[in-house]
Amino acid sequence: MLTPSLRRRSSAPRRRPRTTGALSGTACLLALAGTALAAMRAPAADAAAPPTPVSWRADLSRTGTDDVNVRYGSGALRVRDGSVSPASLGRNRGYASAVLDTHHVERPVNRVTVDLDATVPEAASVEADVRGRTADGTWTEWRRAAAGTPARLPRDVVDVQARLTLWNVKGEPTAAVRSVTLTADDTGSAPADPVPPATAAFSARVYATREGLVGHTTANGHVIGENDHFVALPSRRALSPSGSGQYSVQVCGPARCETAPVWDVGPWNTHDDHWNPSARREQWQDLPQGLPEAQAAYEDGYNGGRDEFGRQVANPAGIDLADGTFHNVGLDDNGWVTVTYLWTGGGEPTSFLTRGTGVSVRQRATTSARVASLPGPTAVPVRCHVQGQLVTYDGYGNDARSSLPGRGGHVSDILVDMADSRLPGVPAC
Repeated sequence: MLTPSLRRRSSAPRRRPRTTGALSGTACLLALAGTALAAMRAPAADAAAPPTPVSWRADLSRTGTDDVNVRYGSGALRVRDGSVSPASLGRNRGYASAVLDTHHVERPVNRVTVDLDATVPEAASVEADVRGRTADGTWTEWRRAAAGTPARLPRDVVDVQARLTLWNVKGEPTAAVRSVTLTADDTGSAPADPVPPATAAFSARVYATREGLVGHTTANGHVIGENDHFVALPSRRALSPSGSGQYSVQVCGPARCETAPVWDVGPWNTHDDHWNPSARREQWQDLPQGLPEAQAAYEDGYNGGRDEFGRQVANPAGIDLADGTFHNVGLDDNGWVTVTYLWTGGGEPTSFLTRGTGVSVRQRATTSARVASLPGPTAVPVRCHVQGQLVTYDGYGNDARSSLPGRGGHVSDILVDMADSRLPGVPAC
């Protein structure tokens, strides 16, 4: 709640009988001086007090489908199975992730502090990340909120979400998180890394490897299936929650392009958001935008040729592709692809109205898992469209699917209230 301004109350000078001579002159001078003093004080009296930060405590006991390998018991959140690790990393460490409930704030904020009440053994660790959703429904990237250092979000947001990542050495005790308190406020200054309006999403040519690992679990809890379609990037800043495409990439290989969600972390690193400008990268800020640390280590001996864990880098990979995506873009072996990081575009999505009731938002541009349902006509921001599975409705057919950045999936264009077969002004993904 905004604190109201405090105004000083001053009584007006009392009326005096008209006098003459020096006394009259002195009175005029005093009156003028009083008027000048009041004028000097006016700005300070009218200045608004800074907005009061808002705090809330997260409910750790409500674990759900977005959570990975966590358990809540005896009043604390812990790693459930100390032998589980993200598939693409192949590390012998226990890993767990808890995506906490989204919290709505009454006024826009751009800075969040996270206070943990936790016991963290020497061989264990806990990381806290936060992200925000803007008024148009678009999520920012996740940002690290280290102890004593607030996370600065790139834009003003009206919804805030936190994520906890727990690690422990196999066989050793896990961290125990008893409570999480978040405090959000507005810095009163320009965003930390504003995105210029109407800019295209960033693209780079990077080396891709095939992830495989069917039956293993990704960093967001997805169990890898045969002919699966997703990618892994070496930073948790762009990890989509389970079943969603809130952070997706377009991968273009020798044969074709495919839009796929980011569901795993790797290869090699976990804090290498190489798609961001150098000054905004979480690590390796002396590397140019678009150059993965693993590529620099492999080709130029950067960081002694090692990744963030000290492992010798054996290939320059900056992205892992699930089997289905790998083969669909035309790769038979590891190789170079062009990747567009779709969430990095600065242009505002165009909004359209859906029609009908029970409109399904699908995970991909097919009849895949439903990630949301729109109960009635709903205004949805559309980032781009892809060609997908043909959908027939009311005697008409359409194979275009619109990507909804605020809903984490796709909706068939046949269910958008427009007569055109392709939504006007919406680019291809």
